Amino acid sequence: MIAADGLLGPAWAGTAADEATADPAVLRALLDAEAALARAQNRPGLAGEIASAGDGLVAAHSGGNPVIPLVGALPEGAHDGATSQDVLDTALMLVAARTRRLILADLAATAGTLEALAREHRDTPMPGRTLTQHAVPTTFGLKAAGWRSLVLDAHERLATVTLPAQLGAAGGTLATLSVPLMERFAREVGLAAPVLPWHVLRTPIADLAGALAFCCGALGKIAADVLVLSRTEVGEVAEGAGGGSSAMPHKSNPVRATLIAACARQAPALAATLYGSMAAEDERPAGAWHAEWEPLRALLRLAGGAAAHARDLTGGLQVRPARMRENLSLTGGLIVAERVMAELARTIGAKAARELLENASREAARSRMPLRQAMESAGLGPAVFDPTGYPGAAGELVDRALDRPLKEIADVELPR
Repeated sequence: MIAADGLLGPAWAGTAADEATADPAVLRALLDAEAALARAQNRPGLAGEIASAGDGLVAAHSGGNPVIPLVGALPEGAHDGATSQDVLDTALMLVAARTRRLILADLAATAGTLEALAREHRDTPMPGRTLTQHAVPTTFGLKAAGWRSLVLDAHERLATVTLPAQLGAAGGTLATLSVPLMERFAREVGLAAPVLPWHVLRTPIADLAGALAFCCGALGKIAADVLVLSRTEVGEVAEGAGGGSSAMPHKSNPVRATLIAACARQAPALAATLYGSMAAEDERPAGAWHAEWEPLRALLRLAGGAAAHARDLTGGLQVRPARMRENLSLTGGLIVAERVMAELARTIGAKAARELLENASREAARSRMPLRQAMESAGLGPAVFDPTGYPGAAGELVDRALDRPLKEIADVELPR
């Protein structure tokens, strides 16, 4: 079922991240933060009352944030000493931590699938492309290993972001509270204990924004490659279950790659807003803090959606080695021009080799003859012109990349 505000958000609507960031989840996190504060203050009975309060969603316009109207619905004595920013910042860190757990699981699954693809296709030759054109041969295994490397980078960056509780009271001085209470509160809510109240020290938000944007960009690289390689005229990969077209019944569109690409394009601007909010005045700012809420939720949704789609995309990806081999021959051997020049240079020198090869390449392109035929007089053997025999160190690089393990996340706080 599509979320109430998800009709135009197919990249994240209906995913686990959607549910984990929806208004009911935010409300639940707000109540969890209030209940944790009561427990930290040794008032378990009040904590129980708080946990069952707040049915329905809370309007945010009254007082400028959703905590102020929420406090009015809580039992007497709740929220003592805390400010609205303490509770909302802590709640958003809870939402982030709970959503992060989902994203990390999908990233781990994607990394596992890509490892299997890289091993299976370690030596599967395909055209390498630079600036949209055939460059030199590579292997699909190396491409998949590169994708996995980015996914591992995203996993590690997101897993190591510190998500702290927030407690500083009205002006960040803990005037009616205490440092031991701040630490107990963090333990009760299941988040990291901050060194200082971070009302205007927005490192946690900025670090999280960077990790989420990196995650979207890393998965966007996979999507960009799949979109190019699945073009009709390329046909080297295909999504296992593509999407249909409302007007063209023959089509099977790479929908998952498309949605991931959409996430990757939106994330940088959202992260920029969160970085911009670091310039927050005084001990609590007007506007800078308020500007963070929706971009942060949007980033969590986009990263969660991208990770879920990447898991499904890579899990069902169809790899077509035969088509890769066909495409290697499209330029009639020009794809191995680098190798041919290196072989020639050993006998006639680099300058003469380049001149000979440039002339032969132009003739081959003009007359549509194979490069080998255009260079018959050079006396080179057929193996030199075989693109499948020029993978460079691709296999070794795949092995090196796959030596890197998925970093365990047991040390990452996972709030209840």
